[in-house]
Amino acid sequence: MSDSAVDGQAPASVPQKAEGPWAAGLRKLRQDRTAMGAVIVLLIIIVACCAAPLYAQHVSQTNPFQSNLDGTITLGGQDVDIMQADSAGLGLGVTPIGPTWHGQYFLGADNQGRDVAARMLYGGQNSLVISFFATIVTLVLAALVGTVAGFIGGWTDTVLARLLDVLWAFPIYLLAISLSIVLISKGLQIGPFNIPSNSLLLPILIIGIVYVPYVARPIRGQVMSLTRSDFVLAARCLGVPAPRVLFRDILPNVTTTLIVFAPLMMALNMLTESALSFLSIGVQPPFASWGTIIQDGEDLLYTQPMVAIAPGLAIIITVLALNFLGDGVRDAFDPRAKLRVKKG
Repeated sequence: MSDSAVDGQAPASVPQKAEGPWAAGLRKLRQDRTAMGAVIVLLIIIVACCAAPLYAQHVSQTNPFQSNLDGTITLGGQDVDIMQADSAGLGLGVTPIGPTWHGQYFLGADNQGRDVAARMLYGGQNSLVISFFATIVTLVLAALVGTVAGFIGGWTDTVLARLLDVLWAFPIYLLAISLSIVLISKGLQIGPFNIPSNSLLLPILIIGIVYVPYVARPIRGQVMSLTRSDFVLAARCLGVPAPRVLFRDILPNVTTTLIVFAPLMMALNMLTESALSFLSIGVQPPFASWGTIIQDGEDLLYTQPMVAIAPGLAIIITVLALNFLGDGVRDAFDPRAKLRVKKG
């Protein structure tokens, strides 16, 4: 037995390590049931879209990017044409088969006889990839511009702030449509690098750039506020080099703001990509996205509405999940949100 136990005294308690801001934020985020539910929904969507090749090969057993106007499937022991004769009017047209709700053509076919469910999974891959990497482009450029402008100040801040104002003056969709029309028709040549018009890099760059001012301006304001804070002024008075102040004191405080922006920007980028693809100036053939599938179903709204409804619902569910996750991340990592909750 220890001496403290013999003397009848309780052993000294071991001091616990203080919880850091990142650990506290993650703990609070895990306790948010709405945010965790949104994470589960997003994981299900991501896993389903990643399984698109398996679904196309083993379930639908069709090529979702190849026209199948003369194809047939077996339903109830009978061979059924994918493109069925139109019973309306003179009966001269054809209508794609509707949802079978099992196996092949689970959500029916589009006007080219392609499996809508398989195309949705492949299209979801592109929609998620474009919105994710466009968000990274936005956050990286916004962090770079906002930090440089706010930290250096002077003429550098004036020039960068005016450039942001110019981009800010354009309506988002008008600017995105204008850039898309120019780049989609000609592609993009950057020195020795050539980006073809049907590359996914074009919508990623276009969408990522148009939203930079909306993130860079808050970052710039936050950096300007931090440069006037007591701990930064004290570090400069002690002769700490400016790069060290930037990387040790400024950027860690900006990182939490970028994390709060990430899910919300991804939701906005997904909506923008869907709108551009619906207008045929986003994702180009042979690729597909949820926006292009909605466009495919535009002419089938009265005969096979599921072609347009299914990707529309996928966009709604994904964007709502990202917004709920964004609210949870904001409450967990944004100090101002914590103050608002305490005051309430």
